Amino acid sequence: AMAAAAAGAFSLREVLEAFKRCVTEQREVLLEPYLSGWRGLIRFLQSLGTVFSFISKDAVAKVSLLERHCGGEQGQQYVSLQSMVRHELAPGLAALRARSDSGCRTVLRLHRALRWLQLFLQGLRSGDSRTSVLCTDAYNASLAAYHPWVVRKAATVAFCALPTRDAFLEIMNVGPREEAVAVLGEAIPYIDDVYSITQELFAQHKLLDLP
Repeated sequence: AMAAAAAGAFSLREVLEAFKRCVTEQREVLLEPYLSGWRGLIRFLQSLGTVFSFISKDAVAKVSLLERHCGGEQGQQYVSLQSMVRHELAPGLAALRARSDSGCRTVLRLHRALRWLQLFLQGLRSGDSRTSVLCTDAYNASLAAYHPWVVRKAATVAFCALPTRDAFLEIMNVGPREEAVAVLGEAIPYIDDVYSITQELFAQHKLLDLP
């Protein structure tokens, strides 16, 4: 499995492991495993062809911006989402709102996309309907609100070309279908946890609508 991961292939286990490492005992969300989880999710999106490139390209840009923050002079302030929020809010909310390259704004964009993936993966796991329907429902309940009409229209058309649920479970790269469903079942609660901690943190500091 490691060889496949090294070759840049997607494996759901990798995403599971990353999100598992995200949350500390103090309920802080560590940025390094968060970005690691996202790199896996991006590979997942890319393995589906161009359908999701409007989301994956954006996610790639956001992840590399955050990597720059983490690797920069202020890197120690970007260990967790909580430390990042404290650091970036120190000059005040107005100053933070004026910045287009802040970690908070960047995480918020990933956070919204994570909601869509979370809902879509949940749908894939229960597998009641066609993947195009699952994906569209997940999108309409999350990201659609933040996209202009043109993007929404293009997305909904693109989702119609999605492979079947079986093909998706195969893309997960964790063995037979039952195994993929089991690993999804294991991964989703960790993703949910990271999502809800982030949502609460950003709501508390009035960061959910950063421009």
